[in-house]
Amino acid sequence: MDVEAAKHYLLSKPLTALDFPFGKEVSVFKVKGKMFATLSLGKMGKNQDETSQDWWMNLKCDPDEAAILRDIFPSVIPGYHMNKALWNTVILDGTIPQGEIERMIDNSFQLVVNKMTKKDQASILIHL
Repeated sequence: MDVEAAKHYLLSKPLTALDFPFGKEVSVFKVKGKMFATLSLGKMGKNQDETSQDWWMNLKCDPDEAAILRDIFPSVIPGYHMNKALWNTVILDGTIPQGEIERMIDNSFQLVVNKMTKKDQASILIHL
């Protein structure tokens, strides 16, 4: 999955907005004001290796599933600058199938929505 496909898929989620609270280098995707994903070139826009142009996406994840995904995919690592138990960083280097990344995005979105009030949940779920 390339970065444009990732952005498009993230923004296709109901009531999703793009924000830049950490600076223009880090795209933050929120549903009803709650973050469910970040996207940046390298480490939060601070790519250490100038030759690497991989995009990094942070996604919320169930703690057990987070550990399993890290074991399966070398390009899934503990969430960079996030709670490592609840977030994974997915390096968009082409090694993870697009459908799997979309599933991870869907799960992140749903985990955030599940923590909202019933009223907010209903206003989002009506669009699904």
